[in-house]
Amino acid sequence: RSQIIIINKVFHTQEHNGLLWIKGRLDTTKKPSAASTLKTSEDLKEFPVFPADCKSALCKCLTKEIWEEYKDQKDKYDVTFKTCIFSGVKNVDSGIGVYAGSHDAYYKFNKLFDQVVLNYHGHGVEAKHVSNMNSADLVAPPFGEEDAKMIKSTRIRVGRNLDGYPLGPGVTKEQRLEIMNAVVKACNNFEGDLKGTFYPLEGMDSTVQKQLIDDHFLFKEGDRFLEACNLNRDWPSGRGIFHNNDKTFLVWVNEEDQLRIISMQNGADIHAVFDRLSRAANAIEQVAKFSHDEHLGYITSCPTNLGTALRASVHIRLPKLSQDMAKFQAIADKYNVQIRGIHGEHSETVDSTYDISNKRRLGMSEVALVQDMYEGVKAMIEAENSM
Repeated sequence: RSQIIIINKVFHTQEHNGLLWIKGRLDTTKKPSAASTLKTSEDLKEFPVFPADCKSALCKCLTKEIWEEYKDQKDKYDVTFKTCIFSGVKNVDSGIGVYAGSHDAYYKFNKLFDQVVLNYHGHGVEAKHVSNMNSADLVAPPFGEEDAKMIKSTRIRVGRNLDGYPLGPGVTKEQRLEIMNAVVKACNNFEGDLKGTFYPLEGMDSTVQKQLIDDHFLFKEGDRFLEACNLNRDWPSGRGIFHNNDKTFLVWVNEEDQLRIISMQNGADIHAVFDRLSRAANAIEQVAKFSHDEHLGYITSCPTNLGTALRASVHIRLPKLSQDMAKFQAIADKYNVQIRGIHGEHSETVDSTYDISNKRRLGMSEVALVQDMYEGVKAMIEAENSM
């Protein structure tokens, strides 16, 4: 995301200099040459025509029949169907191109969203999702001393949105402030290693701003994809950042999701990172209930994050295994993990160091996905040592 979020999808720790992490969207440093001239979703009057090389989920799933059925409809929060698809219409280089305006939108506009979810997650309309954030169920014993040295840092995050509110594309300024205040109330109850400070972006003191930039904690206004689906409205009102005193735990408020909860630290202690995350998420939900159902799990605006909205990852140095990419990839495929360069998807590696993370989001619990990552990393370490 070129101009936008200093560390969106982010860094592991300060040690990593705020390295950019890119999730399921294409690189945004170049605008498409034939960018749409449409200004708002209300300018969308006819069935959108996509260029021949468009590969977005919206392009593949939006039929004229779906368009005709939904084009003048709204969800129960008055977010229009056109708002949900406008980002992908305006930005034809989108990977997905659709954003739900509310929990209800997934069911109100189900003929589109069901197909997007099925194609991306393999999760059919009758499929169920079971959530589990209990760190006691994660089997992740510490790595041996030499093996642990291979892992530079560990980071696990989840996205969450509050029940009873529309999602980012549909939330009002007043609702956004209510959400922020509810999260602040929850964070003020944190004790021990979670205890810290909340910093609203609006009216932020320059000294505080500089410190948050130096720590690589600050996020900025969203990119053109988020702009097109109304997620940037009223910036920076209602946005803020909480971090604990140890700077190993963050909550971003009203960025793409209403909450982005992040736990990270140097080293290889995957269980400790997940335990901190799970304790924090559970504590927040005691004050502010999350939007969730048994089919889609935790509800997010971008369909790629549905279910767990979890990304668990390590930065690990594998100089020998990385010389045999076929073997490396085979291990990744076996354990349902993804190999990336440490600067994000499609980036080059630095010093044989790679970002290893879970691939799945929906249909598996949070514990199961962190277990995927742990087992995949363990197998990669064993392969490295055998070479």
